[in-house]
Amino acid sequence: MSSPSTLDVEIPYVVEAFLTEKNTKIVIKDKGFQDQLRNKGFGEKQDLEYILQPYEALFLIHTKRLLLNTKNGKPIDFDSLLNIALRHDKEMLTKFLIYRDLRSRGYVAKEGFGFGVDFRVYERGEFEKKPAKYVVFGINEGVQMQPAEFSEALDQITKMGKNAVVAVIERRGEVTYYKVSKARFSNNKMFPVSQKGSEEV
Repeated sequence: MSSPSTLDVEIPYVVEAFLTEKNTKIVIKDKGFQDQLRNKGFGEKQDLEYILQPYEALFLIHTKRLLLNTKNGKPIDFDSLLNIALRHDKEMLTKFLIYRDLRSRGYVAKEGFGFGVDFRVYERGEFEKKPAKYVVFGINEGVQMQPAEFSEALDQITKMGKNAVVAVIERRGEVTYYKVSKARFSNNKMFPVSQKGSEEV
């Protein structure tokens, strides 16, 4: 991924949205707000509604560009939405931290392909013009991931023609990125296998 720069997330007005009664969707009713968000790579149309993902809404509340209410008009702040979202997705805080970091670096990030915490990530200026260049998937520092699971995800991402990037979330909430690829090692000529069989190294 190219060097960081600040994303121009300036939206002319504070966008308004409401949380559905079952706390499952964040809906934007106003067509003007929908256009503003679409132009910046936020949200998407689902059936007849324009929906924000919870991590998108958290980011917009965090940057003071979204007013979120219940259908009855009760305001929902960042902490309240996070607590609601965590009941549906225990990885929501991790998703938000990665999403916020990607956005602050100038990338548009959209829902991933189901590798756990993952995003399709577009280079700057390429959203809706070219396919996503990267698949970023997150791992919390200190959390173990099975090698077979990691290898399978990497295979699938490579088959899609995308670059795989691991986002490691440190305990203080900072995010560090690592490009990953698979390497195959042939027999090492410097350490020939003995006639009695291979030795453990």
